Amino acid sequence: MPETALRSSSTATSGGCHQSPSASRPRPRGATASPRPHRFPSRIGVGLAGGFYPAPHRYDLYLSACCPRSLRIAITLDLLGLKDTVGTMLLTHPTETPDAFASLRGAYEATVHHYDGPLTAPALRDRWSGRIVSNDTDGILRDLASLFSGHDAARPSPLGPPALAPDIDALRDLLDRDITPAAQPSGRSAALSLLDRQLTSRPYVLGGDLTAADVDLWVALVHLGPAGTLSSYPRLRDYVRRLGDHPAFRGRIEAVPDAA
Repeated sequence: MPETALRSSSTATSGGCHQSPSASRPRPRGATASPRPHRFPSRIGVGLAGGFYPAPHRYDLYLSACCPRSLRIAITLDLLGLKDTVGTMLLTHPTETPDAFASLRGAYEATVHHYDGPLTAPALRDRWSGRIVSNDTDGILRDLASLFSGHDAARPSPLGPPALAPDIDALRDLLDRDITPAAQPSGRSAALSLLDRQLTSRPYVLGGDLTAADVDLWVALVHLGPAGTLSSYPRLRDYVRRLGDHPAFRGRIEAVPDAA
């Protein structure tokens, strides 16, 4: 599920990201239309010749208000204790956060000369070069949980234990397919019932410990909107409220899905 481009209007996509009314600038006189890259999937510590290696305070993140993918990253930063290591800039509306939008545009234009594609967030920027490293949410999350937080194969992050990696990926696929406002009601109900049963004998969706799967599930549930009434799923309802009391999750949303 691709990140939401910051374009005109407000929250027209399932991603729920606010969008900029000026995502593209006119091409220079005489320039011809040509496809330009707008996906930047570089990784920290991968391909070190590119110069992207972990260093405190070297990177910052552009996060969009009301965007589920941005919320996942914000919670993950908090859970890993990285709020003082990786900076963040919140994009709300161009009239409210003009400096953040100008900075985002500058980062994309520093990455590709005369860039005229979508200005997507979340996006990770290298402060040293001013360039966008990545606007791939899953890659950003993996880097946060490993190199940035000091974890590696020998000492894996508690949010992503290797033994649970297939289950975390499978749950993410399920959420992207069935736990969205746009999902088919029958598929959404079946998925919610399955997840509700999984919480019968465990505090978290994959077992006894909080993992990245819980961040993904909680964010998906709180962004279901009217479709997310959880009165028929008492374990999911209690799960959302319980995680909502966790310091990393608290205050991230105005209200949990209706329990009535």
